[in-house]
Amino acid sequence: MGNSPRAAIAGLGSAVPEKVLSNADLEQMLDTNDEWITQRTGIKERRIVSDGQSTVTLAVEAATEALNQAGMSADELDLIICATITPEMPLPTTACVIQSELGVKGIPAFDVAAACSGYIYALTVGSQFINTGTYKRVLVIGVDILSSITDYEDRGSCILFGDGAGAAVLTASDDDEKGVIHTVLHAEGSGWDYIHIPAGGTRVRGTAETIANRDHFIKMRGRDVYKFAVEKMQWLLGDCLEKCNLSPDDVDMVIPHQVNLRVISSAAKKFNFPMDKVFVNIDKYGNTSAGSVPLAMSEAWRQGCIGPGSTIILVAFGAGLTWAGAVIKL
Repeated sequence: MGNSPRAAIAGLGSAVPEKVLSNADLEQMLDTNDEWITQRTGIKERRIVSDGQSTVTLAVEAATEALNQAGMSADELDLIICATITPEMPLPTTACVIQSELGVKGIPAFDVAAACSGYIYALTVGSQFINTGTYKRVLVIGVDILSSITDYEDRGSCILFGDGAGAAVLTASDDDEKGVIHTVLHAEGSGWDYIHIPAGGTRVRGTAETIANRDHFIKMRGRDVYKFAVEKMQWLLGDCLEKCNLSPDDVDMVIPHQVNLRVISSAAKKFNFPMDKVFVNIDKYGNTSAGSVPLAMSEAWRQGCIGPGSTIILVAFGAGLTWAGAVIKL
């Protein structure tokens, strides 16, 4: 380590809407049922924003909680990074709007878009700024309002998605016993069409026809995504254990992207992680994309599943295709 600082987590926060969309609710909207959804995904309900709520409102709520836990005010921050694929608006970046809502002026603020891997991508970027000594206090947020891009006429995908946010305050630490000790990022762009939204960008601009064709909603190759998720979640766990010379006994909690209970269980089984060492809240929130990992991490902290001194592994995969992992000592 020498004199190089390490990025340590000083505070965590999360936010979800109050409105619940349960499997029973979906039964009234689609040709589906609770048993079918639960068996295939592990999801029982998800949270959906109400009028007046947006990406920024959830992000600010999560950020405020993280700052409070860190014992910091927003004007002490050096940088804000927001991971999202559902920005507040196309222009400007969501992070700039968050900066304004937090009452901060002048500091850099930018977005990262890596879908469900976005939070770990953003965490890695924020950590690097601290490791190089450029900044000392970085706010990293993961947030998505997937209900805004979900096709509720597509029963294969709409059962999966919900809205949520999580945040962490990173601070510079000279303590070798804590901090972000390893991250790994990957992408394979040839799989872009596994999960994508066809229209609304510069390739296919929005028209009355694209709206009528529902081309502004998520399209997903379900079976291909499932196979990819199983492979990459297993690979990520293996990489994090190997690179940090850890065994499952050394890890207090695995916090995976909440994508599918069967995917999570298969990865844990491959490395002999008991499920009580794998944090799961997909039953309550579904897949919240970039919000998934930080929401789960914050909830695990509040429930006492992790705390000071814990060693945790974060793993995620998402559209892009992207996959990412991190090892953190709290």
